Amino acid sequence: MLDERDVTELLLLRGAEQEQLFARARAARHKVFGDGVVVRGVSEITNQCRVNCDFCPMRRDNTRHNSDFRMDAERLVDTAASIRASDIDVVFFQGGEIPQTTRVVAEAIPGVRALYGDRVEILLNLGNKRRDEYARLRELGATSYILKFETGDPELNRRMRHESLESRLKCLTDLLDLGYRVGTGSIVGLPGQDVAAVARDLVLARDLGVHMASVAPFIPAPDTPLAAHPPGDVELTLNAIAVSRLLDPSWLIPSVSALSKRADEGQYRGLRAGANVMTVNFTPDEQRDRYLIYGRDRFVVRRDYAGEVIARAGLTRSGSVFLDAEPAEVGEPATHGNPPATAAHRAPGVA
Repeated sequence: MLDERDVTELLLLRGAEQEQLFARARAARHKVFGDGVVVRGVSEITNQCRVNCDFCPMRRDNTRHNSDFRMDAERLVDTAASIRASDIDVVFFQGGEIPQTTRVVAEAIPGVRALYGDRVEILLNLGNKRRDEYARLRELGATSYILKFETGDPELNRRMRHESLESRLKCLTDLLDLGYRVGTGSIVGLPGQDVAAVARDLVLARDLGVHMASVAPFIPAPDTPLAAHPPGDVELTLNAIAVSRLLDPSWLIPSVSALSKRADEGQYRGLRAGANVMTVNFTPDEQRDRYLIYGRDRFVVRRDYAGEVIARAGLTRSGSVFLDAEPAEVGEPATHGNPPATAAHRAPGVA
């Protein structure tokens, strides 16, 4: 099993050794998933947020300056219909962290399930919530949840997010205990972060026992305290993707749009480094332009673009890997690693 020192050494590889690392990651991916790349359809449901993260232009302090929006349940179901029409069976709702999203998504889930005849993965990314809220959404039919810890360094997490890492890890534990397929992840390139810290983040994700893991390069965004901070290193991020694949070959690992924002062929290279997920944006135009995750000029992934990138990488589109998997069981112990006390469970993964 790779430890922190092993991971740090792999993250530093460049040139021919880096290409060998990517080849190992692709082989590990192929052994579990073949050539399939899971395609998700996302709708962003609000740009309002109660949290004040230094790296995000939708932070609380910017609320009065931003043109706010919230999608209602009817609009979410309409967007899900567009996702279904594109032959995508992962409906992904994400938005800023506000309490109201629980009610709106709860109202939308039955309509989404009806559209698909219950053959749909409903994936959420709505931030920290109470356990009973997670439980209610799970009962209604939400199957998966993404909650990134961003950085596993408690002090840096507090400085960047102005909240505790412990509270994030507690929510991840609740989600795992409730039987969700859970994703987490981190940012590469935050202030004061070194390669060893990136390595610790990857090991933390493994030890949490999640089913999905994401690594994204930091993107400096206007109207934030980090607007002048240098962007995250793409090569380090790609190595982190490859190492993530080696840490847990069964993970779903996205090639994120931030890679394309930072570099030509960024998402293509993410797939070549071992990623196996791409997310297509279905947010209606008038709302999408106000979802300022990287500022107004973010890179928006369209269906045709995703298909072209997947084909260029020698891979094929696939649907949800969770629909035909055994149902997640509440409180099943992790199958690998040494999870910290705050996150000691994992539902069955994909084999």
